[in-house]
Order: sequence, then structure tokens, then C-alpha cells
Amino acid sequence: MRRSFVFLLLLASACAKPRAEAPVTKAPSILLVTLDTTRADAIGADTPNISALAARARRFTQAYATVPQTLPSHGAMFTGLYPAGHGVHENGRYFSDKVPMLATRMKEKGYATGAFVSAFAVARRFGLGQGFDVYDDDFGADRTERPANETTDRAVAWLQKQSAAPRFLWVHYYDPHYPYAPPSPFRERYASRPYAGEVAFMDQQLGRLVQAFGDGATVVVADHGEGLGDHGEPQHGNLLYQSTMHVPLFVLGPGVPPGAVDAPVSTRHVFDIILAFTDGRAPATANEVVAGESMKPFLDYGWQPQVMAVEGRLKTISAGRIEIYDVIADPAEAHDLAGRVDLSRAVRAALQEYPIPSAVTAAASTGIDSEEERRKLASLGYVASTVKPVVRRDAPRPSEMTRLFPILDQAGGLFVRGEYAKSIPLFQEIVKADPFNLDARLHLATAHSALGHDHEAVAEYERANLAAPDSPDVRTYLGLHYARGKDWEKAAPLLEEVVRDDPNRLPALEGLATVRERQGRIEEAIRLRQKIYTMRAPSDAELARLGELAMSVGQTELALQSFQKAPGHDLELGVLYLAARRFEEARAALDRVPASHPEYPMALFKRAQVSVLLREPDAAARIETARRHATPLTRELIARERLFR
Repeated sequence: MRRSFVFLLLLASACAKPRAEAPVTKAPSILLVTLDTTRADAIGADTPNISALAARARRFTQAYATVPQTLPSHGAMFTGLYPAGHGVHENGRYFSDKVPMLATRMKEKGYATGAFVSAFAVARRFGLGQGFDVYDDDFGADRTERPANETTDRAVAWLQKQSAAPRFLWVHYYDPHYPYAPPSPFRERYASRPYAGEVAFMDQQLGRLVQAFGDGATVVVADHGEGLGDHGEPQHGNLLYQSTMHVPLFVLGPGVPPGAVDAPVSTRHVFDIILAFTDGRAPATANEVVAGESMKPFLDYGWQPQVMAVEGRLKTISAGRIEIYDVIADPAEAHDLAGRVDLSRAVRAALQEYPIPSAVTAAASTGIDSEEERRKLASLGYVASTVKPVVRRDAPRPSEMTRLFPILDQAGGLFVRGEYAKSIPLFQEIVKADPFNLDARLHLATAHSALGHDHEAVAEYERANLAAPDSPDVRTYLGLHYARGKDWEKAAPLLEEVVRDDPNRLPALEGLATVRERQGRIEEAIRLRQKIYTMRAPSDAELARLGELAMSVGQTELALQSFQKAPGHDLELGVLYLAARRFEEARAALDRVPASHPEYPMALFKRAQVSVLLREPDAAARIETARRHATPLTRELIARERLFR
């Protein structure tokens, strides 16, 4: 029985492993360098270090990324699976800890493992850190990326430490990412080509790294390329053309003869290549149809899903219709051969059977649980949707909507940064061109809501409802709009319905907690907040508010737990410890309250109470100090306090 492509896809690393060409007796140390946003044609005269390494390496002239986004592309290299297998299709999502990663395998084989990454898009929290002894994603205060020289410095320092075990070192460089701002002297040398200047600077630092690494096996690969305007795409993440999918891949190591390999290969085989070295084998690539995807426009906007399949010199893209290009004779993909060439059975199967992700599951799978993290991703140019799109047969083809790409990126970035007024005209332009773009429609409505434009916000939510009748996203965001305003009573039935249908829908739970608080149903509001904080980490302000609510209904233990985790609430802790008759802890907390605290007179009053209860020798002096600094409220409390008589 013929196995389906889906089965091969999900078990890709097991079913399509490269064949070894020659035995290697000793497992070497291994260096993996991933070049973010680096086109295949960016390697050449501007990259002397990479070119020198490539001259000694096996060069894969037709290497293809699995997806034109940083996180899922790296996930393919670390699992050997296409995104349909490892489950992450966009940045800002997270890998399940049930998906085994390359570094875990390396640890099992006795390797010391270290990772030094250069951007928040691959920060540890997204799940790539499994198996690494060191995972350095410290970009510095208020930064979301760091230049190649800083990452190289840290990686070299790690290499200089003694290790009895062979090493697996992953270094990720992010420099060629937009906006292109190479440091001097590359800024001046490449004034008219800043992208090339970023690549050249990265190449310089890679030279330092390779020299420090010394002998062993080295793999250099890009996660994806950059559009630079080709096919109307300024950057990457939306289309499947060569500019973003064709990438450099070089392998250097024991038993690997130098030379060019012209057969198509997927970068997911980096997984197999590295494991082959650990098993004492020289890696080779499998002969297969190479697949790839770009699902962001589908998952975020409801446009046509995109899948590619490469066999020999022909590349086929399926996105509402078929496009076919001879990428050897026509690397610019200017001449569509659809209807003029026949596709093989394997290519047709790859395109037809590639799993299209569920829009519902993908929208709910974001790994971002705070506005700060959303801002970090947005600062890197990534804004992932959490809204289920309107999926329809006549949806636009992404390649026909290229004029909206920069507008979508700019509007999303402005919104995440809270610049709502500036984002509104951009979202209006998007929904005019694409009325069924539910993500843009809800962003537009929410921007109006945040600015207090009640009439405009409700009108946009109504238009969103027409585009997506019975959408839980529309009900959720309309409910959140009402919850913040004077018509908050209208929010309750909307949010209750959403939570009834989906008890773990986080935004609806947050809005309903606010409504319950305004209704005076404090204990229910507390239960909702407790559930919310099991789903995401609370901020200090949220912990403090939970503590206040718990105090108001006499839940002393919960209030204590909340304030203990929120810095700057020693007065509340002192009051609670006193109520719980934990006098020693009350004394310590109240002694930490600074004189600059707006409620310092209350702290003095409470401290005097504690002093009497602990029979401190200076209790009388503390009572007098409390009287001397009293406010009208604390003066009355002092006068009525029996402990002071």
C-alpha cells in the first residue's frame, strides 16, 4: 500500500533520512550557524568568510526553507519535520514540549550543548531551548535583538571554557532583518545597499566564530530569505517565491567531500545532517519532493493557503491556482509554465495532501501572554493574529494582495505600540480593499474603542459581524468594548455566551472578570482571575488588584499570596499579617514601608498596634509618632484604639 504524503510528512525525519556516504570514526564537535533573513543570492563577493567556508564545503545549490518565518523554520531544523508536523506555522506561537528537539538528542549522545540567539523571535519561551545546557537569549534591557558581534562574543566565551565532551553549538544571527542598519564601516561602504551591508557585517562575525570553533563539523544555513521587492514583497513571511524560500546551505565536516549538490533539499534535513555526524556518519541528502508552506496570510486574513513542491528544476506553488516555474532557467520566476508542463504524481500528491492547519487551532495557539511580549515581536516586524479568519472559497490569492503587505505590517505595529489614532486610517484602507479581513476589521473597531470613539467602534463591530456572523471573536471584542465603558451591562450576556462555548477563551474571561467586579460579584471575579492566571502570568498590578479584591471579602490567605508576589505592597502585607495575628511578619513588612508612601500615617498606626501586641519597649514612643503624623482618619482610629489606652 502506498503511504500518503501526510504520513511521510509527520514522520519525515524517520521516513526520509539522508543516506550516509562514508563512515566517520569519531563524533566531532558541531557548529550550527543560522543566518536569519539571508537570500541564497546574498552569498558571494560581499561575504568572503562564508564564501571561503563554502569552497571547502558541500554546497546545496537548491536548498529551500520550509516556511518564510523565523520560528517555524528553525523548528523544522530542530525537529526534522515540516510545520505541518511540528505544529508551528507562524512566529509568536510555541512548540509543545512533547515535540522532541535536536538538542535533546545531542544531550543523549553525550554532547555539551549551547545556544546563542540574536532575536526575541527565537527566545527560549517559544520552546526551542529543549536540551540546551546554555540558552543565551539575553538581549539587554529594553532590546529585542542584538548585533552579530555581541552574540559572537558570548559564543566565543563559551567555546573558550574547557569541556571534556564534544560540543554542539548553535549560533543565530539576525542582522539582515528589516530595518537594515549596518554598523560602520559597512554603513558607509554599502550606503546604497544596506541589506547587503547587514549581510557583510554578519559575515565578518561568522569569520570570527568559525576561527574560534576550530576543528569539527560546521553547518551554515539560512532560515529564509528576504523579498526586497521581488514579486511585490518587501520583506518575507507572505509568499513562496525564490527570494524568500531559496536559501544558502553549506556542510563542512569529517567525511564530507566538497562540491556542489544541485538536487533540491529541504532545510529540515539539517536535523538529519547533524545527527549523522553524531553517529559517526557523513551525511547525505534524501532524494525527495521538497515541500514548503506560507500560511500566515491564510491564518491571519483568511486568504488562500499556500503550499509549494519542488522536484528537479520545477517549482510548483498552489495558492488558489497552480503556478509552475523552471527555477534554473528562470530564477526570477517571471514565466509561469502552468498548463505547459506536466507535474509528476509525487508533486501532485505533495500539493494535494499537504495538511492545511486549522484556523481555529492556530488562532488559539499564540505563545504570547502579555502586551509587553506582543510589543517585542511587533518591534521585530511580527504581529500574529489571535482571530479566527473568515475562510471562503473565493478568498484572495496572497500574490494578488501584495500592495497591502507593508500597510498590514505598519498598521499592526502601530496598534501594538498603542498608537491607535495613527493605525485607524491604515486599517480603513485594508478593509476597503479586503472587506472580509476580520483581523483588520476588529483591530479597527478596537482602535476606535481604545480612543473612546464609541459610535465608530460599535459600527465597526457590526460590520465585522456581517462579515463573520456568529463569530466568537466579534462577540468577545464587542463585549470587551462594552465592559470598558458606560454600557458595561451589555457586556455580560455577550461574554457569558462566549465563555459558555469556550471556557478557556482568555480575552472573554478577562472581560467577564471586569464585569463581575463592576456588578459587585467579587468572589466570582476572584475565581475568574485565578483561572486567568493559571493560563498566563499576571502582572504586578494584576496581582495587587487580586490582593485588594481578596482583602475586601476577607480571603486573607489569598490576599497575602497575591501581595507577596507583587513588590511595593508592604503596607497591605503588614495589615494582613496583623489580621492573621502573625505579628513578627507584620512588624517586618510595616518597617519596610517608606516615609514617602502616601499612606505612611496608616503604616505608623498599624506599626504602633504591632508594637503594643509584641510588648516592645518603645511602644509608647511609636504611639506618639503615629499621633504626631496622623491624618484625620488615623487620628480617629488612634483615639478609638483600646490597645493605646
